[in-house]
Amino acid sequence: MSLQRQVAAKIASKRNPHQDKEAQEWIETIVGKKFPAGVPYEEVLKDGQVLCQLINKIREGSVPKINSSGGQFKFMENINNFQKAIKAYGVADIDVFQTVDLYEGKDISQVTNTIFALGRETYRHSDWKGPYLGPKPSDEAKRDFTEEQLQAGKTIIGLQAGTNKGATQSGQNIGAGRKIILGK
Repeated sequence: MSLQRQVAAKIASKRNPHQDKEAQEWIETIVGKKFPAGVPYEEVLKDGQVLCQLINKIREGSVPKINSSGGQFKFMENINNFQKAIKAYGVADIDVFQTVDLYEGKDISQVTNTIFALGRETYRHSDWKGPYLGPKPSDEAKRDFTEEQLQAGKTIIGLQAGTNKGATQSGQNIGAGRKIILGK
């Protein structure tokens, strides 16, 4: 098998149809339109129009102009505008897919991961009352220790420091012993 096929197979194996369906249902709910029957999820998203509508529903005016015609460069511009808008909304740069991942179908699982990242980010915005996608991000659990507690902690050797309570491996023989023959 060629390297290109191996890479394509590995990328395809990362894809989770259940997550794709969950993301599709979330998008349909927010945008208010069902995806056309029989059309693959990635084909509906490919021109970037649905993604731009999605972010505009989540945050009004995020993408002021959505291109509905004009060829591939206009559609790729839609995808780029969506990416800029979700970064401005708070989605981490590392969670955002590359334009070719969607437009050329290189890595649809990464597109789904980005949609889930957007869904998680909606939890952090109190103005968003719509449906959420994915688990709620954890809140900070700040701990306040007194100076006395911090000093007491310095005297304790944690188990991560490598203690084994005096046990050693001396006397253990695993397998045959090494034979050293002198004089040959």
